[in-house]
Order: sequence, then C-alpha cells, then structure tokens
Amino acid sequence: MTSPRKTLGRRRNFASARSSPAPTNNLHISAKIIREISSESSLHRATRSAAAGNRAHVATIELFNTLSGTIEPLSPVGTPALRMYCCGPTVYDYGHIGNFRTFLHVDVLRRVIRQQGIPVNHVMNITDVDDKIIRNAAAAGVPIAEYTARFERAFFEDLDALNIEHPEHFSRATGCIPEMVSLIENLAAKDIAYQTEDGSWYFRIARFPGYGKLSKKDFEGIEDGARVDVDEYEKDAARDFALWKAVKPGEQFWETPLGSGRPGWHIECSAMATKLLGDDIDLHAGGEDLMFPHHENEIAQSESASGKPFVRHWMHVRFLLVEGKKMSKSEGNFYTLRDLLLKGYRASAIRFLLISVPYRNQMNFTFDSLADATAAVEKLRTFAGRISSTSADGAMKSDAWTNRVSEADAKFSAALGDDLNTARALSPIFEFLRWANQQLDNNGNRLRPEYRDAVRELLEKFDGVFAVLEDKDAATTRAALAWAEAEGRINEAAPELVATLSLSDADIDALVAERTQAKKSRNFARADAIRNDLLAKGILIEDSKDGVRWKRK
Repeated sequence: MTSPRKTLGRRRNFASARSSPAPTNNLHISAKIIREISSESSLHRATRSAAAGNRAHVATIELFNTLSGTIEPLSPVGTPALRMYCCGPTVYDYGHIGNFRTFLHVDVLRRVIRQQGIPVNHVMNITDVDDKIIRNAAAAGVPIAEYTARFERAFFEDLDALNIEHPEHFSRATGCIPEMVSLIENLAAKDIAYQTEDGSWYFRIARFPGYGKLSKKDFEGIEDGARVDVDEYEKDAARDFALWKAVKPGEQFWETPLGSGRPGWHIECSAMATKLLGDDIDLHAGGEDLMFPHHENEIAQSESASGKPFVRHWMHVRFLLVEGKKMSKSEGNFYTLRDLLLKGYRASAIRFLLISVPYRNQMNFTFDSLADATAAVEKLRTFAGRISSTSADGAMKSDAWTNRVSEADAKFSAALGDDLNTARALSPIFEFLRWANQQLDNNGNRLRPEYRDAVRELLEKFDGVFAVLEDKDAATTRAALAWAEAEGRINEAAPELVATLSLSDADIDALVAERTQAKKSRNFARADAIRNDLLAKGILIEDSKDGVRWKRK
C-alpha cells in the first residue's frame, strides 16, 4: 500500500467529467503437486481439440474464449495494441481476495502479452454508482462521491500492494453519464429501449435474438415486457433490465434528456468500453460471477446499438473457495487483502498464491498453502541473491548452464502461452532452481559471468510475469498497520506483527552490527541477548561465511 498522494499520482487516465475444472487444493511447491495442478482436465483437452481444426496460424498465446467455448489464439485486430476491458471494482467496500484473484490473473495476462512485444490498451472501470453504493451511502448519511472516494483510494493502494500494473485507462461510471444517455437514446430510436410510467428506461430483450449466447441459457420463453429493476439477479429471474432508473426520494440523480435519474449498472460498462476502445474490442475479462447478467446484458446493449460483435474474446476467472468452503461473512472465512496483511501474511506471498493456480481452475485458498507460497517466494529471492553473489574465479565452462536456462525459458513461455497455465509455468523454474543450487554447492558458488547473466535474464523474464522478487513486504505491511491505526482497527493486527514492524531496517542493521562487535569482543552474553530479542520480534539472523544476514519472518 502506498499513501493516497503517491497512489493517485501514478499512471492513471480517468475518463471522468470530474477531473469446468475441479477445485485446485493447497499449493505445495513440489514436482508432484505442480504436475497435479498443471495437468489438463478433460474439458481442457476437449476444448483444445475442438479449436485445433480452426486455427489458421499459431499465436504466441492461446486463451479459452467463454463465448465460443474453445481455446483460441489471442491477438489484436485492426490496431497494433490489444484492446482489452476488465470489469473493475464497485467501490462500496474493501476488495476481498476473490476480487483480487481476478485482477491478478488479468495482470498476468497483460504482462505476458506485453512481454511478447504486443502493446496493450487496457481499460478498467470504477463503478462508483449502483444499488449497493446508494444504499450504503444513505445509511452512512454522506453523498455517494464522499462515500466511494474512501474505497476507491483503498482499491488503488491494494493494487499497488499486490504489484498489479495499472491499466492505461481507469474510467469512473459517474464520469460517463452523457455517453450512457446517448447509448440509451440510440436503443430507444430502434425501439429496443422503452420508457415505463415511472420514467425509467428498460432494454427489451425480446428484440435481441442472441440473448443468452455467452451464458449458454435459453431465454425464449420469457414474457415480453416483464421487467427486473435490480442490478444483480439469477438467470431464472431474467427479464427486461433497467438501463436508466427514475429518481427516487433521497437518491442522487442526474438531469438528462431521458429524465431525472441515474444509470443502471449494465449500461455503465457498455458506455465506458465503447467510449475508450470502440464498438468492437479484442478481449473482455472479469470474474465468472459477472457472466450473467452483467456481461450478457453488455453484449445485448452494445451489439444492438452498433450492429457489430461487441467482443471477440471473453475471459472469465473462476471463483475461489476458502478452506474448502464458499467465502462468506456468515462462514467467518471472508478476507480482504488488509485482513491478511494484519494477520502477518506477506503481500508477495498472497500474490504468488492467487496466481499460482490457473485462472480456469477453481482455487481452494488455505492458510497452509499461503505458508507454502511464502516459502516459495523466499526460495526465489534467496536464489536471486545467491546468483548475484557468485564468484567467477576458477569457474569452469559448461554447456549445461546454457542448455538448462534455455530449456527452462522455453517451457516457461510455452506454459503461459497455453491458456495462461501458471502452475505449469512454475514447474521448470523451480526445477532449474534445484539443479542450479546443486551445481553452485558442488562448485563453491563459482559461476562464469556469461552463465550468471543468462540466469539473471531468466529470472527477469519470470519476474516480469509473477512480480515477486523485489521485497517490498515490510513497507506494505507497515502501511497496512498505519491504516489500521487510523481506522481504529489496530487491535485486529497480530501482536507479533506490531512488534516486528516496530523496528525499522536501520534499527535492525544497528543491532546486528552491535551483535557482531559484541562477538568480536567475546561478549557472548550481549550477542545472544540481541539475537534472542530480535527473534522475539520476528527477526531471524543467519551467520554464514559470507557474513551476517537477517530477514523478517
């Protein structure tokens, strides 16, 4: 997390007037578990087989398309950049780990695409007006802009905490009201949108024959003119849906040619996507919960207005379970990113875990798997540090290093190009780490510079996607503690975490130096006391032939 000033100053372009597979269980970084996670399901094999005959060329990345039900090449059409839209947060509360699993996998996708040399024009919306926001703001007794500002700021802080790249554009819904009105007027002119007695406007789904093509649901029996006015509903409740909701007492509203009111949820994304990316876009991503009704309604609105296919490629990220159960507050297993940080877990480990299970697999989030992810990140960072500290003196020439790096690189890229199989991509990286550590052990940590540089390039490529090697965890957790203190929630932080972060890096360096001097002076009692005091505060000291190192638990 960063301060609001720093976060909001990053690369943000607000389009605003104001200003399948079965659940995957715990992650264990071992060859056996990685094989289990990365193996193809029968559904995966079937969809791959169905798509194989239709491929005119081999793309650098192939991705499952929810619309067609097959794995297809993903590439930009009509422009050099891949135009992609991702449904962002509804800023009525803090984001939970299920939300961020979706945003993280979209981050992986954009990183892989950019790593292949393809520019990305990525839009993410910020829903800052909908039923939940209006209800919560009214309960808090504040305007919706004031209510949402707090959670919007928190969302950007959480993106930064998880090292998620910012899209090229963020678009607030309230900044695109004129575009929504124009889109509804277009639909009304075609007699697809109609106004009711209370002044609201609805989409007549009987006028869109393709309704249901994304969610694979047959809606032919729905009575023409039956309506649903809430934003979220089940497939069995499908009716003509609200495009514009007439003003109600106490609600914020806009004066428009449509009448006084505010937009329905679904029209917001259609208007923002087409405003910033055009009438037809390459890819649209979101969580699987948005497939119906939200994405289905986006298709109906957008294609009815433009007469063109709205999106070529649809990507949906599966739900996650928590300890084998659906995440819910009633189950006591509902976690925001901030909840986990205050428990003492590292942002880098949370990122690693949430993306280590492929996006089309339902993930089972467990605290054992989070501990494994922490160990895996530490192993990667330790290896990166070891490579940097190798000595070239007396190092032998060996083609094995070149071959092993090349093999790991090729397998890593192939796995990510194959429907973003992140689990399979991890396997060659950790296999290489095991082999390389053994070689360095056998050769006194000596390595020729050309091999060292090749390994560094491999690690840079890996980290260009997984983004966990840079250690910013202490600063992120310290920011979470500062937030908790400001919000009156510091009692939710683990006591040992508060103790650990009461010491700055400079404080620890000074104590380690004092301990080293005490040992030289044969004051072993003082040296042991410093070590034990640091250990009690979660600081581990490692004495080695290369000197003293320390790390936080």
